This record gives sequence, structure tokens and C-alpha cells, in this order.
Amino acid sequence: MKIIRWGILGASKFAREYMGPAIHAARGAQLAALATGSPDKAAEFEALFPGIRVHASYEALLDDPEIDAVYIPLPNNLHVEWTKKALAAGKAVLCEKPIALAEADFDQLVAARDGAGLLAAEAYMVVHHPQWERAKALVAEGAIGQLQHVHGAFSYNNPDPANIRNQAATGGGALRDIGVYTLGTARFVSGEEPVSAHASITWVDGYDTTSHSLLQFPSFKMSMMLSTRLAPYQEMVFHGDAGLIRLAFPFNANVHGEAQLELITGHHTRVERWPGVNHYVLQVENFGESLRSGAPYPCPLEFSHGTQAAMDMIFAADPAP
Repeated sequence: MKIIRWGILGASKFAREYMGPAIHAARGAQLAALATGSPDKAAEFEALFPGIRVHASYEALLDDPEIDAVYIPLPNNLHVEWTKKALAAGKAVLCEKPIALAEADFDQLVAARDGAGLLAAEAYMVVHHPQWERAKALVAEGAIGQLQHVHGAFSYNNPDPANIRNQAATGGGALRDIGVYTLGTARFVSGEEPVSAHASITWVDGYDTTSHSLLQFPSFKMSMMLSTRLAPYQEMVFHGDAGLIRLAFPFNANVHGEAQLELITGHHTRVERWPGVNHYVLQVENFGESLRSGAPYPCPLEFSHGTQAAMDMIFAADPAP
């Protein structure tokens, strides 16, 4: 097995706590380098991953001939720029979500990917988790009858004005940070795209903190609540005319709770569980397999494009004042 040598652009907390360890743990992957201008942040990574090379600039890491792929956890407004730069430097790219800030950005991302002949994708880890593969299969086989309604909710409380998620200039806000999960999984399971949206959004200093949305898909409706000002909560429910599927920890499986799927039909509930599954590791392994063999990647840019189009639809329904 060819080992994929990874570099990380930026020493973010998320990269240190989740994606760095995932790359380190994944089969066929090596966490080889980090780019950061902060000696203190570099030291934190070096303590966790002895032997990691540290570059003082992002450009230096992209010039490193011993790097095959880069993971980009930079602020949202820098994703398109550095994805294109990494591809131009001959590196495959796994970029944090949202990979772009508007649907129009995807034309240049796809052109850069195709021009380089390399894999570039959004780090949308949930579709690599077996609970979501199972939910998709159950709906497709008619386990809940005809899908009529989807309910999605995701919230956490982060009022810190210094946090990049609370800054309009860096592409912050609840919809971009967590709406990708509710919208993307509804699209993944159903295979449908929304055709219209109504929304009520709370805006603070140019970014959204809470939103309630109603989306019309071709064959079902979706209600969605997102907030970065409420107590932590997450749930996805797919409701059909013969039953429903409920995922209690759909997005942070085994962080906030055990990954499990409830299939409810009448008075009977069947529970399926996936203890210990790490979707970040699966994401890295699937990315590596696609690089090695050319196998289709579970979350191509075309899929992420659809989620961005849905987000743009919601923003247009209740734009910032």
C-alpha cells in the first residue's frame, strides 16, 4: 500500500484534536508536516506527533516534495484560495467545510481540480460514517415507506466575539458552520435537492446566530433549526408514512454520544449502534484509497456544491440587513 504523506496548513485546535490524530491513525496515511508561524502551536503538534516537520509558511509546505496531500483547516474565507494554491502545487486537497462561501465559487474549484488532475474535496466526514450509509439504504429500500418530512436540528452555545465562527469577515455564522451537516445529510439520504426555502434568521454584526428554515424538496419537506447561541443539541429525523428513522448523535458521533440509529415502525423500535467508529479516520482512509486506486470518493465537489446551493437559497430567503 502506497503511504499518503499528509501536511496540514495551519495549526488549528480542531486539526490538533481531531484531524491530526485521524491522519496519524488512518491506514496508509502518514502525518508528515505542519505549516504554522507560531512556535507555541508547533510545539503542541510536535509533542503529539514526534518527527513531524514544521514549515514556517503555507507556501513552504506546498513546496515540500515529500507531501502528497494537504488538509486545510483555515478560516472559511481562505478555503477557496488555498485549495487552488495547493492544487497548483501538485497536492491533493481535503479542505474543511464549508469549502466555499457561495455557489459561484465551485466553478473555479472544479476547474482547478480538473486542471490539476488531482483529488480535491470538502472534509465532510459524516457521509463516511456507517450510520449515514445505513440511513440512506433504509430509506432507499422503503423501510419507512414514502419519505414525507425531515427534521434537522444542530446547536451549540459560543458567544465569544473573538472566535472566527462569530466574525462575518471570516465567513462565520451558524449556517456555514453547522448547516452543512443538516442540509448535506438530508440530501445524502434522500438523493434530492431543495427547490425552495423560507427562513427566519437572527443576524448579529453581519453573521447568522440562529435560523429556522422550511425547505421544499421534490417529494418531501424539511424543517431545520440551527443555532450558535443555544445549549448543545443535535438530531436528524426522517419521517415516512410507514415509519421513521431517528439519529440522536448524527454529527459528533462518539464525542457527544454513541452513534445509533432508531428505526421506528408502529410500536416497534429497532436500534442499531456503532460504538467506537471514527468517521474522521474513515474519511482519511477513503481519501487515500481514491488517490491510490482512482475509486470514486464518497463526497466529491459536486456533492458539496449542492449543499452550498441550499445554503445560498436560505440566505436569500432572509438576507442580512
